[in-house]
Amino acid sequence: MNNDGSGPSSKPDRKAVERKRRNDMKTLCFQLASLIPFKPSTEIVSQQDQLGLAATYIKHLRERIDKLNKMKEEATKSTEPSSRMTETTATPVSLSLPVVELRDSGSSIELILITGLNKNFTLDQVISILEQEGAEVVSASFSTIGGKIFHSLHAQAKLSRVGVETTRVWQRIQELIKYY
Repeated sequence: MNNDGSGPSSKPDRKAVERKRRNDMKTLCFQLASLIPFKPSTEIVSQQDQLGLAATYIKHLRERIDKLNKMKEEATKSTEPSSRMTETTATPVSLSLPVVELRDSGSSIELILITGLNKNFTLDQVISILEQEGAEVVSASFSTIGGKIFHSLHAQAKLSRVGVETTRVWQRIQELIKYY
């Protein structure tokens, strides 16, 4: 056996380190794949394909964030008074409120709802509609900017095989807010 560490005793250490690295990578890939909404499929998706789908999904989310930021900018600009008008006489130009946007991405749903401050419904009514249609709300948030309330809800289908009929959800939410 050599004293420089290149003998047989160092090989198991390198093998163990490499095995641990591979297991760590496998665990991280599994965690990443669990965060990506996949359509139910009977075929097994390879790790390479999972990483590709994750990259595509991240790009989609970035585009979505950019689009929402633009919508937010436009909405806040439309409620700011003109520099030529005094605040008491300013009548802000507004978007046609309320705005309802529903995105179906397989087993998950994203609902964006923009309303004014004088809305006549509550967020729990919207959540109730989602739940009645087979979705489980994972997160819900809102922010108030310039006289508008921006609601954002994320939900997943309770039964991924059955899914959620997004057209019906959209119609029911429209009915809820039509007297706005």
